Amino acid sequence: MKSVLQIGFGPLGIQTAKFIAQKQEVQTVAVVDINERLIGKNLNNVDGALTNQAKIFGSIKSAIDELKYHPDVAIITTVSSLKKLIPQIEEVAKFRIPIISTCEELSYPWDLQPELSLQLDSICKKNGIACLGTGVNPGFLMDYLPSVMSSICKKMDKITVERIQDASVRRIPFQKKIGAGLDLEAFRKKEAEGTLRHVGLKESVYLLANSIGLKLDRITESLEPVIAKQDVASDAINVLKGEARGVVQIANGYINGDCKIKMHFKAAIGEPRSFDRISIEGTPNFSSEIDGGINGDIATCAITINSINSMLKAKPGLHTMADISVPGFIN
Repeated sequence: MKSVLQIGFGPLGIQTAKFIAQKQEVQTVAVVDINERLIGKNLNNVDGALTNQAKIFGSIKSAIDELKYHPDVAIITTVSSLKKLIPQIEEVAKFRIPIISTCEELSYPWDLQPELSLQLDSICKKNGIACLGTGVNPGFLMDYLPSVMSSICKKMDKITVERIQDASVRRIPFQKKIGAGLDLEAFRKKEAEGTLRHVGLKESVYLLANSIGLKLDRITESLEPVIAKQDVASDAINVLKGEARGVVQIANGYINGDCKIKMHFKAAIGEPRSFDRISIEGTPNFSSEIDGGINGDIATCAITINSINSMLKAKPGLHTMADISVPGFIN
């Protein structure tokens, strides 16, 4: 039985705890969260679907002090920003606990944030632990999976990855992060602030490029609102005609002016059809599509848990999905 220290108990952390509760080989033994209303409660007091009576603490130290042992792994589901994540990783690292995080910028930070990447790698190696950033996207669908699929190619000229999803079924924080329900002025304001976007698209381009040995010399990224042509709604957000129902982002990776990697991400409330598609131009030419798409919230929690065994085998340092042994389902 692998023991897990969960850090962060928002919607994603709670869902992760629910998935762990259904496992035979993994158990949440403690949770850390900054929400004062949660501190001191047991998990089953927070959500009726959880029978686990593990306690929620206000700090990692207090959790370790009460447990009187170091859990096998820590799962961090708190922030998207690498800069904000570093203090959390540093605190966990002091207790020599390997780390898996859903922080999008951690999925492949080496090209975009090299100094912070080196800092994190140094922290992990100094304390003898491995650290991984993963999730469904970034971390799997638009980077790791197409890199695996490229392995059957004799020749490869270009990879196009598309992720189109109806955001109505996603968690509320995700719907807000893509700008659903905002008028165009508010949408552009949040875009300028950097608080409105799918985080991790450039990271996915770099992760895929690195995995298949491409040395990109330029990456571009665009972001536009998806405008509602009629009123639409999810369970949480009403979107009026003319407002944004989501976002579309496109990132391209170039070598000598030729686009070698194209990523098309679109998430919007009321999107008529969801799918994930990978198209490879080369030998052979082929396209593979997942009709209906993969539910991001379910898959992010699942891959985070299912990466535990691979992470426990990894050497100390900062890792990406391309570095660890292939993860598989954990009972």
